[in-house]
Amino acid sequence: MELYNVIKEPIITEKSMALKEKENKYVFACDLKANKIEIANAVEKFFNVKVVSVATSTVKPRAKRVGQYAGYTSAYKKAIVKLADGNKIDAFNI
Repeated sequence: MELYNVIKEPIITEKSMALKEKENKYVFACDLKANKIEIANAVEKFFNVKVVSVATSTVKPRAKRVGQYAGYTSAYKKAIVKLADGNKIDAFNI
């Protein structure tokens, strides 16, 4: 899998910001087919940091409704990436 297709977007929520502050962990939405090694390599290459560990979980689609139209959200893989001490990603500073 190409590295630029692995990471889709950062997940920025109150919970993910707390993880960033307390444990130096960052949360990303990734491609469903990506594995932990590919995610770690993509984060290291794009942000020039050292990755210590990667934890992943698959987020299943949920039913959504807009007026009379019903459908589902897209499924994605959520990756929680722990960085080495002293490393940080500046893109998350909002």
